[in-house]
Formats: sequence, C-alpha cells, structure tokens
Amino acid sequence: MVTFIGKYCSKIDDKGRMVFPAPFKGLLSAGDDMRFVVKKSIYDNCLEMFTFEEWSRQSGKIKDSLDFFNPDHNLFWREYLRDCVIVEPDAKYGRISISRELLDAVSIDREVVFFGVDFKIEIWAKEACESSSISNENYIAIARSLARK
Repeated sequence: MVTFIGKYCSKIDDKGRMVFPAPFKGLLSAGDDMRFVVKKSIYDNCLEMFTFEEWSRQSGKIKDSLDFFNPDHNLFWREYLRDCVIVEPDAKYGRISISRELLDAVSIDREVVFFGVDFKIEIWAKEACESSSISNENYIAIARSLARK
C-alpha cells in the first residue's frame, strides 16, 4: 500500500491535462499498476484520487456492507460510482486528464493542488485548498476529543 504525503501544485494546460507530481509517481515501483480512480469527494469540495488497488480495497469494503435488495443501498452505490473515472499518467511527461465535468464540479479551472492524505490524494482548486484549513484552535479541539476515545 502506498502512502501519499505532501502538497504539490500543477497547472492545467489548454488540452485539460495536468502533470501528476513526480514525488507521488516515484512512490510506485516499475511494473506497478499506474491506474488511478478519481471521484468527487462526498464531504469536501475536492476530488479524491486512489490507486486502483486502494480503490478496489475501499470500494470493496463499502460494497460488502450494502444489501442490494434495499433500494436505498442501490441508489447510494449508483451515486457513489456515478462520476468515477480511471486515469493513468502518460509515460513521457506524467500528465493525466480528468474530465471537465469532474473539474467543474469542484471549481477547478487553471491551478490545482495535489494533496497527499495517506491512502489517497485530494485534488483541489488552489484557492479552495488554501481556504479549507481549519483554525489551530479547532484542530486542537478535535485532537483532544480523539484523545478521549
């Protein structure tokens, strides 16, 4: 399993491509599956990017918890998968293309931030990433509440 840590900026070119950060690409070994699944975050105004292996693991856990004879579970699963896309960095420049529909869903126009969050990468519009931080006081309060568990 790959652990993504760090924050890297990229620009979208005229053809809608962006360069996947070399430090993240370097975490994958030669011969590894270079496919990633990208989807809109449920809770945040960003995209989430998973290695195909991690996507299979995460979505498998969710799928196993669902009862497909329950109409609400079917609706959830369909919506969960609705805008997922598979991307793969090109071998020469490491560029990826994400559909304009997904980019528009999180207001990404020209500059993006790839933000490593352990088992996934979040892709943010630069301005949204900068404004998504919580205050130090809130961070400490959450840390304290977690420490009590």
